[in-house]
Amino acid sequence: MPQLTRQAIAEGLATFILVFIGAGSIIVGTSTGLTGIALAHGFAIFIGVAATAHISGGHINPAVTIGFLVTKRIDSLTALVYIIAQLTGALVAAGILYSVFPSNSGLGLPMLSGIGLTEGIIIESLLTLILVVVIFQTAGDEKGPSGIAPIAIGLTIAADILVGGPLTGAAMNPARWFGPALVSGVFDNALVYIIGPIFGGIVGAFLADKVLQRS
Repeated sequence: MPQLTRQAIAEGLATFILVFIGAGSIIVGTSTGLTGIALAHGFAIFIGVAATAHISGGHINPAVTIGFLVTKRIDSLTALVYIIAQLTGALVAAGILYSVFPSNSGLGLPMLSGIGLTEGIIIESLLTLILVVVIFQTAGDEKGPSGIAPIAIGLTIAADILVGGPLTGAAMNPARWFGPALVSGVFDNALVYIIGPIFGGIVGAFLADKVLQRS
């Protein structure tokens, strides 16, 4: 099997895990609350990164892939294939959740609460910036502690959700929003979950690559 095909399958599978477990935890998580939802997302990312990092790098997120693209760590074809795979994995997961929980029209979709569009974009940007810096400084730095990358990234996701979850849902990932949005047909505040993570991912990637890792 061609290497890029294996990488695409890995990215699709890992993103499927994130959306199925993460969004699923919101659907069934009334008893666990925010902490349980944060941990479910963190565990899902830990599992996905641990299982696929040696194949595809374990991006699991178009914002991360774009960060690697703009810092010239991957080529444009690979980035495109990764993003398509990530969106596909998210869509399949949301479709399965809908088949199991058809009455839950939200499907764990991240949404704004008590803030406006601009504030939402800023929050999603900052949360994603933090995430991408951690990814670059662990998995993406040959001098970094790559062995703890899965747990460091998973803990960052959980911490971000504990802060941003009540405000934006703390998606930090266009694919995490895309799957449930497309299946549920709800596209409210789409710019928050597209522009916010991508902008934060680009800034975080340049911060790590050009400043923190500069020799």
